[in-house]
Amino acid sequence: MLNISQTIANELNVKAAQIDAAVRLLDDGAAVPFIARYRKEMTSGLDDGHLRHLEQRLGYLRELDERKQLVLKNIADQGKLSDSLRQQITKVDNKTELEDLYLPYRPKRRTKGQMAIEAGLQPLADALFNDWQLHPEVVSKDYIDSQKGVDDSKAALEGATYILMERFSEDAVLIQKLRRHLINKGHIESQLVKGKEAQASKYKDYFQHSEKLSKVPSHRALAMLRGRNEGVLQLSLNADPGQELAEPSAQAMIREHLHLNVNNQPAADWINRLVRLTWRVKLSMSLETELLSQMREKAESEAINVFAQNLKDLLMAAPGGAKVTLGIDPGIRTGCKLAIVDATAKLLYTTTIYPHEPQKHWDKSIRTLTNLINQYKIELVAIGNGTGSRETDRLCTEAFAKLDKAPAKLIVSEAGASVYSASEFAANEFPELDVSLRGAVSIARRLQDPLAELVKIEPKAIGVGQYQHDVSQSQLSRTLDAVVEDCVNAVGVDVNSASMPLLNRVAGLSKTMAQNIVAYRDQYGRFDNRKQLKKVSRLGPKAFEQAAGFLRITQGDNPLDASAVHPESYSVVAAMAKDAECQIDQLMTDQQRLKQINASDFVSDLFGLPTVQDIIAELDKPGRDPRPQFKTASFKDGVETIKDLEENMILEGVISNVTNFGAFVDIGVHQDGLVHISALTNKFINDPRDVVKAGDIVKVKVLEVDAPRKRISLTMRLEDDANSNQAHSKKSAPKTKAKPNHKNQTKKQKAPANNMMGNAFAEAFAKAKKP
Repeated sequence: MLNISQTIANELNVKAAQIDAAVRLLDDGAAVPFIARYRKEMTSGLDDGHLRHLEQRLGYLRELDERKQLVLKNIADQGKLSDSLRQQITKVDNKTELEDLYLPYRPKRRTKGQMAIEAGLQPLADALFNDWQLHPEVVSKDYIDSQKGVDDSKAALEGATYILMERFSEDAVLIQKLRRHLINKGHIESQLVKGKEAQASKYKDYFQHSEKLSKVPSHRALAMLRGRNEGVLQLSLNADPGQELAEPSAQAMIREHLHLNVNNQPAADWINRLVRLTWRVKLSMSLETELLSQMREKAESEAINVFAQNLKDLLMAAPGGAKVTLGIDPGIRTGCKLAIVDATAKLLYTTTIYPHEPQKHWDKSIRTLTNLINQYKIELVAIGNGTGSRETDRLCTEAFAKLDKAPAKLIVSEAGASVYSASEFAANEFPELDVSLRGAVSIARRLQDPLAELVKIEPKAIGVGQYQHDVSQSQLSRTLDAVVEDCVNAVGVDVNSASMPLLNRVAGLSKTMAQNIVAYRDQYGRFDNRKQLKKVSRLGPKAFEQAAGFLRITQGDNPLDASAVHPESYSVVAAMAKDAECQIDQLMTDQQRLKQINASDFVSDLFGLPTVQDIIAELDKPGRDPRPQFKTASFKDGVETIKDLEENMILEGVISNVTNFGAFVDIGVHQDGLVHISALTNKFINDPRDVVKAGDIVKVKVLEVDAPRKRISLTMRLEDDANSNQAHSKKSAPKTKAKPNHKNQTKKQKAPANNMMGNAFAEAFAKAKKP
């Protein structure tokens, strides 16, 4: 069978021994974050990206191996398994080619070709295929047998045609040739279904659309597939787009593969019809279905990756920190719901104010805000970005003007807040609290710590993906759950304050274990050291090994419990402290002492050099948070609705979503604007994430506003170099001259002007922003 470890090793450009070690750990129940962080010696440093790929591919290749065994057994039971076929099947590395090889031997319903064979027509089919000098009408007369259902020469030739069509359509090599041709040369074409113009208005860009199958981007593929599912578009594959050929290329390939160049032969017409029917009836439809399915799978995979990256950026956004925070869930008619939480996210107070229509208690609301800020010493104010957010932001600005020291204020995304409010967890936490007030609590907490709050919400409900309802929901859930797990474990969790949903995302902990930790904490008080975790019901040695390094205890018995140093490595730190002639707490953060430690002096059979180096790095900054520093964006005063926007207006905003074709920016008008990929920077880029990520604070210029359709076109290509590099992203936007360099861009990606309301823009607003 296929060497799974070597196959994955080749894909990741690592050694097979590393894959073998990781597979053993995964099979033994180890979580990816634990392996990546605490078993580097065993895997020779495979990171979580490697391990996630390995985890996914391992499942696929093992399924492939099982399928091979079944296929070999089925063919052997038929007595048709030759040595060469066994070797072919053994070497196959994907399910598609395996099924190609299995096709002739697959149990199938009784076909016209099989019925023709039963009627004794196979010799006729073989004779005509092998000798083109035969006259079909003449030789077929010898096979007329009314008792077998062959009443005339025409019926005999039809039967022979079915036999050969089925034989050709089960030729694995021919199928693979045609598949490659369609993938490389074929175009996907979409057309409007007649009479569906009204229902299909949002798909007007695809009423007469054609593009190369191998180049179609994921968002366009998913848009066309959605249109087909809604019954307004027809999709097809064209192997010869825009070409006038005497014979379609696919039929020519069939003829060439089977050596059927039969011009001027007596059987030429019959053979030509046979080739034509083999393509049209047997192969074209099956290959079209298969390749459109592959296009969908590829597009779904890209869309899921976009969602996963955006989710990671949101989860790893800068936390406001452990500060008393006021959360405001804005509303117009129903009022603004207020919730105050303390530095540990504990709810202190809730109320509702009515500054807007129809009550218009503006001055009273200002007094309420100022009194609450003074009374509770509020340091942060989080305003939800829903309806009334800008009006509420203005209310806060007026209230803050009356204070000696105003708190920091930020408009935050409400995505998923309503899901949390109505969840079982929220109901258990705040059984007496109105659902709307629970939303204000969530808004406050997500400013304090986005990660800790967003883990309470199903990742799909956060709504930072494109076409998320069109992709495989099981695959989406698996991918997003992995992202959440990686983020939670990268940051670490305070075991004395973490919620059950947050604890549940720690490596090695199940939902029951997380619940038991909270129950133990409620019954016995805070944990003073990591060893106490072993007293928690159902949390056995294996779970403790997996989770302990990610669970932090501040101000406990052992200073190492507040760090990412695993308890199994405490002896190494003790040896370091002894060698440095100091206490462990003195060694921690003492950079001079740490610089004098030679990591190789503490390497042993149990702890390799990577682990020792990680320990020293952790001691330098124990419990360090990998998330960026907290910053706030300032929306422009007086710009509160889309009607307030004007062309060339310079605004500050927050990246709310990144897609393959650009980035959406919240500029405080209740409708995100789109910066097309070509407008993100003056240099050509393939991926918007090279410039921005979700949560970045950026400066943009308004290019065009379509208020009736709620579409805003923006650019980050500002004339001032200083402004064009405002994005706080993984990779800063490259410095460029003030004048855009169009030579560095393709025609497709040239600087957008009035055409920004074109295809990608329309698709983006019609589809990608749907939660």
